[in-house]
Amino acid sequence: MTSNDESVVPTYGRQLLLLGRKRNSVLELWEVLRYGTDTFGDANYLALYGMQPEEWYARGIRLLGRTAVECTPDHVARAIGRDVAAAARLSSSRALVIDPFAGSANSLYWILRNLPEAKGIGFELDPQVFQLTRQNLSIVESRMEFVHDDYARGLRQREVPDDALICAFVAPPWGEGFSQSDGLDLRGTTPPVLEIVNTLALLLPNPMLVAIQVVQNMVHESMTELTARFEWSALRIYESTKAGQNRNGLLLATRGWQPTVSTSLVSPGESSCATGCAEFRGTPPGSGSGVGDSPTDQPDGHREGEQRRND
Repeated sequence: MTSNDESVVPTYGRQLLLLGRKRNSVLELWEVLRYGTDTFGDANYLALYGMQPEEWYARGIRLLGRTAVECTPDHVARAIGRDVAAAARLSSSRALVIDPFAGSANSLYWILRNLPEAKGIGFELDPQVFQLTRQNLSIVESRMEFVHDDYARGLRQREVPDDALICAFVAPPWGEGFSQSDGLDLRGTTPPVLEIVNTLALLLPNPMLVAIQVVQNMVHESMTELTARFEWSALRIYESTKAGQNRNGLLLATRGWQPTVSTSLVSPGESSCATGCAEFRGTPPGSGSGVGDSPTDQPDGHREGEQRRND
């Protein structure tokens, strides 16, 4: 890039990468860095698979413009991985981790790093995203199974051990479910989160741990309707160093079993509940503050506007 080129480059943000002409383009390194700078004030914002952008790009990892916006970066995915692993270990069953809408599969990658004894399956229906992510996962030598299929159809074709604990990481495209004024409505994602949970329950009678990626600002009714379907639920909102931002979080819920809450799951200043949902405001196990930083009104790594229904 020359200085003259820089003067005509548009802002690298959601409008350009998710909704605009760069949506289906494979990004160059300078574009990845520019997205981090323009949108988050940090050129190295989009760390993935445990690597900064320059390192993962040099190793051959590539992203579409829309995947750069939709994927969960390391500072959030790492915290999610720790929390899911801590909850899963409260069960005596061996875990099978499922991501129905894997995308970059970075969240599933970090969950499996924290649950080395578990097996993992990621589903991705979009052919272009699937091809790039499959290539990326081969570069990082991930042990997950990555499948180009609708998750419901794919699960019907698999035999799952009856005694396995199903850990489902649920982060569908937000679509019309998110607004800056109202926050995230889990009934408005595409498909709705409850529809995904019900589909998984019909396909898999196993005990289940569901981990749903959320944010600080939520439509309360959508949370209440969802958590009422589970025996136990707990909400973690990750600390941020930036005041007033829409912080990232994780809703954990169980079906068919109830964990005995221990210090491995609940940090000081946090709580859990068997019915309804308590809001956690401590840091995740083993991490410092700032894991959920997001310098914009919209949080990190949500999948906005793209419909990947699994009908």
